[in-house]
Amino acid sequence: MNATQSEAAQAGPATPTDPRSFDSFASFYPFYLNEHRNPTCRRLHFVGSSLTLLCLVALAATRNPWWLLAGLLCGYGFAWVGHFGFEKNKPASFKRPLYSFMGDWVMYRDMWVQAFKRATHT
Repeated sequence: MNATQSEAAQAGPATPTDPRSFDSFASFYPFYLNEHRNPTCRRLHFVGSSLTLLCLVALAATRNPWWLLAGLLCGYGFAWVGHFGFEKNKPASFKRPLYSFMGDWVMYRDMWVQAFKRATHT
């Protein structure tokens, strides 16, 4: 995460902003980060996204379509547990599915970048 994203993620309580009010992903992403302030929620997203990628690899290797369903269940299941159980909010994917999907993968990339930076600076 860059400084602006980090600040958005550290912001105060979630506002009742309607996710449908954003006209671009760039304007939506700070809201998305604000909806993922809880570290456990972010970690659950990371685990779910990682498992989803593994399911997609299994799908490609086996051509068994059940891996697609497993990937969807992993990705959304872990994320929703994070939101309902830890973040105490509703996922933005209910109102802005495409931007939320994009946000999941941008946040996933940002977490990998942060982990890489920590590993190379220690």
